[in-house]
Amino acid sequence: MAAPLELSCWGGGWGLPSVHSESLVVLAYAKFSGAPLKVNVIDNTWRGSRGDVPILTTEDSIVSQPAKILNFLRKQNYNADYELSAKQGADTLAYIALLEEKLLPAVLHTFWVETDNYFTVTKPWFASRIPFPLSLILPGRMSRGALNRILLTRGEPPLYHVQEVEAQIYRDAKECLNLLSNRLGTSQFFFGDTPSTLDAYVFGFLAPLYKIRFPKVHLQEHLKQLSNLCRFCDDILNSYFRLSLGGISPAGQEMVDANLQKLTQLVNKESNLIEKMDDNLRQSPQLPPRKLPTLKLTPAEEESNSSHRLSP
Repeated sequence: MAAPLELSCWGGGWGLPSVHSESLVVLAYAKFSGAPLKVNVIDNTWRGSRGDVPILTTEDSIVSQPAKILNFLRKQNYNADYELSAKQGADTLAYIALLEEKLLPAVLHTFWVETDNYFTVTKPWFASRIPFPLSLILPGRMSRGALNRILLTRGEPPLYHVQEVEAQIYRDAKECLNLLSNRLGTSQFFFGDTPSTLDAYVFGFLAPLYKIRFPKVHLQEHLKQLSNLCRFCDDILNSYFRLSLGGISPAGQEMVDANLQKLTQLVNKESNLIEKMDDNLRQSPQLPPRKLPTLKLTPAEEESNSSHRLSP
């Protein structure tokens, strides 16, 4: 009997099985290849290392990062690419490299760096899945990690600050979306009628941008103009994720999203209040403790007190 495959990943919302792109890549590939994953959705009781999510666990190994997880699944004979030619395999690698170079920085910026999106959507959503008090720390750490990743790949001298590379990030991302749209054309998937690794990556990167309701939608507006990419995401959701990980039908998703919005607003409000209190404490002057004045008694008062202490 094969060892059980357990995937720990971030959960879903807005009609998605996961709002996290890398988790979504693995979930989609597992559906395409028929890998029987037991999915463990992260909640506020989970104590793992969230920086490594998604994580695939078997009886004798732990694998993180989408590319390594997909390679592991292929070795277990869960291969979504077995019908691809050598040229299509090479094209897959080229397009995945393009996605990671041109589209991923904009995805990270949309989620973790754009201020309105981060404080309204990203931070409260992830904080609600992380146990207190880590919920006050880890979202900020994840945001800084995303910013560092953007600057590491795009912040070549003299472009050291994200403000200086932001315009270029979104230009490159829009060009990448246009290339993907032209490549997909009217086909159901990128290599015909059967989904493959490339479809999993494109779906994982695009679906959150397409479905999540961000206040700032630099890239979302452009994506929604490319109808074939939107149709591509909808088709995969309807064909492979008809029921979400929690068993919620699309008809009931609007109510879930409304409740999620209320929850994230509450978490955001509490987190901001605690952070504000911490800032006020750090900024307030630290005065030494004040000594109480010593009162000196007159000789008559000392004599009176002395007589009181001696009286029975």
